[in-house]
Amino acid sequence: MAIADVEVEREARAYPLRPSPRSTGQPRDLQRTFQLLLATVWLLDAVLQLQPFMFTRGSSGFSGMLHGLATGNPGWVARTIDWNGSIVAHQPVLTNTAFASIQFLIAFGIVWKRSTRYALGLSVVWALGVWWFGEAAGQVFQGGATPFGGGPGGVLFYAVLAVLLWPGGRSDEPFVAARTVGVRAAQVIWVVVWGLLAVLALVGSGRSPQALHDLVANLDNGQPGWLAHIDRISASTFLHHGTTMAILLAVVCVVVAVGVFLPPAVTQVTLVVAMVVFAAIWVAVQNFGGILAGGATDPNSGLPVLLFTLVYWPLAGRHGSSTAEAAVATGAVGD
Repeated sequence: MAIADVEVEREARAYPLRPSPRSTGQPRDLQRTFQLLLATVWLLDAVLQLQPFMFTRGSSGFSGMLHGLATGNPGWVARTIDWNGSIVAHQPVLTNTAFASIQFLIAFGIVWKRSTRYALGLSVVWALGVWWFGEAAGQVFQGGATPFGGGPGGVLFYAVLAVLLWPGGRSDEPFVAARTVGVRAAQVIWVVVWGLLAVLALVGSGRSPQALHDLVANLDNGQPGWLAHIDRISASTFLHHGTTMAILLAVVCVVVAVGVFLPPAVTQVTLVVAMVVFAAIWVAVQNFGGILAGGATDPNSGLPVLLFTLVYWPLAGRHGSSTAEAAVATGAVGD
């Protein structure tokens, strides 16, 4: 054997080639994919936190926005929000830099596998804090937490997603959300979330045509022409059929809540309906959270609801393939 061949053989033994998932036929790690999507949403929030007005004092700054959220809440809720707004008002640059840094830390922490658990844990704590102090508890106590407007708060879904996408668990579960918490617990979370959305669609301003109309009546300011045209159509629809639209949304939410218990093919249909409805709400009512007009702090609830729905998408053949693999392994041991 030639000396060159000997060297090649030594290198091959020292550095064996690792087959990629595609070459071995292994499925893509969907849990990891959804983790990265959640990291992207956190990254978007961090970038929006760096807008110039967020660093200024006064009613036009971030602190003014926070004080405005306190209006209409019970006294004990309003005081906590005003307290946070006062801290931001005194040190707008320092506090907003800290807020943006934490969100960047969460985003990049999820991306780096070694810190994913810590970043997801931090995201739960931070999301709950932002939900209370930065979103006024999603306006639940104001009676204005209709899902059309973003209720019960978009960042609340970040926390739920962090729990459902916690690393580990069984890779053969019927949907990604069940991988860590199990099928039963994931189904309970699903029913609670969609049941809450159904209730919020009908209580408070959720059933008021005028309130729903007011959600989008002034949103066309600063929006692209095509989106402003959609806003005018939405405002007209809510003015004349707001209560009917609220009832229809509640019915959709109830059907979607039950859908997770149905056969996979039927479940997929209900999930598609949910995604179509909330994609339409995200565009026609929430205007992508106001990102295109400037001044937005997050993409609102439409985007995280879509991501939340996708983690429950039925994965055909997962249980069957695992059973087959176990049978093959048992046969191999027997031989």
